[in-house]
Amino acid sequence: MMVQYLEGLPGLRAHGGHILVDTEQAQFDSELVAFYQDFMDVEAGLLDIRESRFQMGKRTGGTFRKFVQRLEQTPRAGRAVKGQIVGPFTLLTGLTDAQRKPLLYDDRLCDVVPKHLGLKARWQIEHLRSLGQPVIVFLDEPSMAGYGSSAYIGASAELISTILGEVIRSIHQAGALAGIHVCANTEWSLVLSSSADVVNFDAYGYLDRFLLYHEDIAAFLRTGGIIAWGLVPTSDPEAIMRETAQTLAERWSRQIQPLIGTEFSMTQILAQSIITPSCGCGSLTEELAERVVRLTEELSELLRCQVGAGAGGQRGCDESKTNRS
Repeated sequence: MMVQYLEGLPGLRAHGGHILVDTEQAQFDSELVAFYQDFMDVEAGLLDIRESRFQMGKRTGGTFRKFVQRLEQTPRAGRAVKGQIVGPFTLLTGLTDAQRKPLLYDDRLCDVVPKHLGLKARWQIEHLRSLGQPVIVFLDEPSMAGYGSSAYIGASAELISTILGEVIRSIHQAGALAGIHVCANTEWSLVLSSSADVVNFDAYGYLDRFLLYHEDIAAFLRTGGIIAWGLVPTSDPEAIMRETAQTLAERWSRQIQPLIGTEFSMTQILAQSIITPSCGCGSLTEELAERVVRLTEELSELLRCQVGAGAGGQRGCDESKTNRS
């Protein structure tokens, strides 16, 4: 998931089967200067981002381009179109220098990486907004699950807030919404207090731990934030086949009760919700991936019906079920 977004980084090298950033070579400083010059030229409108180092190459961006082409050929009345990049914390902790030291511990790269990813996101937005729908770009941050552990000593909350904020700001400047996806548990107060518009997580596996941050969730919702509940399992084939929209809806409705009270009703929470799979389907068989997508659609429809606004809501649900059957 990182390789797609590395092109254009100063010092990027392939060595012994590993991809790294070699900060020890003599030309690194000149590559660093060239990077900043390109960054400033794009920001100033002097360099077309579509022709810059921040574009995705023919190989790394091959599936992205096919995705856009497919949408252009099959227009549909969607609510939005979604792009994604690797998050800055995950890239800084997953990519190393020549000494196998994570880039997180190099101040120069802690400045470069968010700028690099911010423009990688903007390059996607330039293509996606041509589809005529709102654009959301997600930052995939699986490494946030390790925040606070001994593996990332020195990774301060201030640093994480800064690097996330810079990428999100670039996305907002391009006219898109920004989301953050964490596929496990983390220090949710960091994510919820960011400037992200959408917070997406594995609610099938970690909802109980997420809800421990009740006050942070409430504050996020008050500012208009959207929670993307990853309610449909993707990591366990047996669970994918066992669960139904009804069982998932009942499970979520029961677990979500601590958020419901004088301030938020179920209707209000759902108005600021997106229903998603718990994580990606890339490792699943085609049959299982299709079932995940169908379950997601059915679950979203079922929850919408259960809190249906106004008269005839239940009748609409019944008619929809009849049509599906």
